[in-house]
Amino acid sequence: MKRLFLFILFIAALYFTKPYWEEPVSQYIDISFLEPVDEKIDALLTKESLDTAIHYISNTTDKVVSFLTSKTAEKEESIPTVEKPVLDKPVKTGFSIHNIELGSPEDKVTAELGQPKNHSMNEYGTEWFTYHDGYQNFVMVSFDEKRNVNAIYTNDDLISSTAGIKYGSLKSAVRETLGEPIKEIRKGLNIYILQESEGFDVFKSGETYTYVFYDLHQNEKVTAIQLISDSLEKRKTGIYAGGNTQLRNGFEQQLFDLTNAARVRHGLSSLKWESNVAITARKHSIDMAENDYFSHDNKQGKSPFDRMADDGVKFRGAGENLAYGQSSSIFAHEGLMNSEGHRENILLDSYSHLGTGVSFNEKLQPYYTENFLLK
Repeated sequence: MKRLFLFILFIAALYFTKPYWEEPVSQYIDISFLEPVDEKIDALLTKESLDTAIHYISNTTDKVVSFLTSKTAEKEESIPTVEKPVLDKPVKTGFSIHNIELGSPEDKVTAELGQPKNHSMNEYGTEWFTYHDGYQNFVMVSFDEKRNVNAIYTNDDLISSTAGIKYGSLKSAVRETLGEPIKEIRKGLNIYILQESEGFDVFKSGETYTYVFYDLHQNEKVTAIQLISDSLEKRKTGIYAGGNTQLRNGFEQQLFDLTNAARVRHGLSSLKWESNVAITARKHSIDMAENDYFSHDNKQGKSPFDRMADDGVKFRGAGENLAYGQSSSIFAHEGLMNSEGHRENILLDSYSHLGTGVSFNEKLQPYYTENFLLK
């Protein structure tokens, strides 16, 4: 009984001091849920049943406790920071990623990055081996026949260069240091004109092609880099690779990983793989590729949400990103990150799951679909 009395005394104190704390607290917390308490205390003061008033006050107290508990849980579930490596300047080439250069042996990669989380086919006919720690310190590495690095990519703060270019460097500084980006790539007897884009540059230095990606929403700062050896670039005889099942699966896996790496880099939680909605995503990519269109609504007028419902996908919220014609999952992802609406989907805090789907048309051009869910 004494505890009940103290509890009522505490609530009364809150009630009578409310004019002093209501305004500053309401700037940070929606306190509209306290309105029933005010009403019941007013009623109590006008002789309403004590039991009824206590019931409402107790119920609201439970809500307050639940609110505070959820906020505490959010803090506890915040992403732990993984220590960044000390970045040394490259020795043999102009750039390194996580202290790994083109030509580094596999044992050097293992010593720096540990064991890969997965591996998947890329557009060069080799495999990307993906390394990360909860999607922090994210790196993808390809090896040649001798198990030396012939390609490497990161969208994390792991870039070092002899010229001082790093993650977050301005595009103007990159061009001032590396010169004008190349406009074409020769492959055998063919010359391919590179598509001009504000979102990336390609530089050729010695035996290295350096692809530098910029964040157009962050003052054109360096957000990712891909290093490709000259010998590997020459193996790719056209802009588009063969549209086989392995490459399709590879692009889907890479899109998922790239999306999560971007989310974690922006302080958000990673998404879980959702196989059911991945089927929906792949079916839409197949439909667009086979029927030569590019739209969120299919030829039958069905929206992404209609198609998800048809496939029995349950969700409280959903979104869709589409991309078409980019030669790789990396270019598709970086393009989506530079498109405001697509970027918002990738970085929407409330999403919990993701499924990706890819297909190729008869010209081998890829269609990419990302379906996001709040379950």
